Amino acid sequence: MSTNLYVGNVPFGATEDDLRDLFATMGEVTRCHMVLDRETNRSRGFAFVEMASGDDAKKAIEKLNGHEMDGRRLVVNEARPREPRRRDDMPREDRQFRSWDRR
Repeated sequence: MSTNLYVGNVPFGATEDDLRDLFATMGEVTRCHMVLDRETNRSRGFAFVEMASGDDAKKAIEKLNGHEMDGRRLVVNEARPREPRRRDDMPREDRQFRSWDRR
């Protein structure tokens, strides 16, 4: 089963291929996604790398967390599920209504 990893503090000049090559030394990489700014299309400094197996992912976390890449120390850990961002995505009981929100 594949494991998704969060990679933080990525150098702004790094590319998806750079990350894929680095993580490929730890095992099979099934997907690599560098998060880009919508307006500038530049890296936001973090990415997600999906490893083919949990053992490869653990090995990557152990070896690459704190690894220096272009003068920056990478932060590597298992990615957490994304939390809802919009009010409409939240369960009804978690929403806070204001008088002008009610219809």
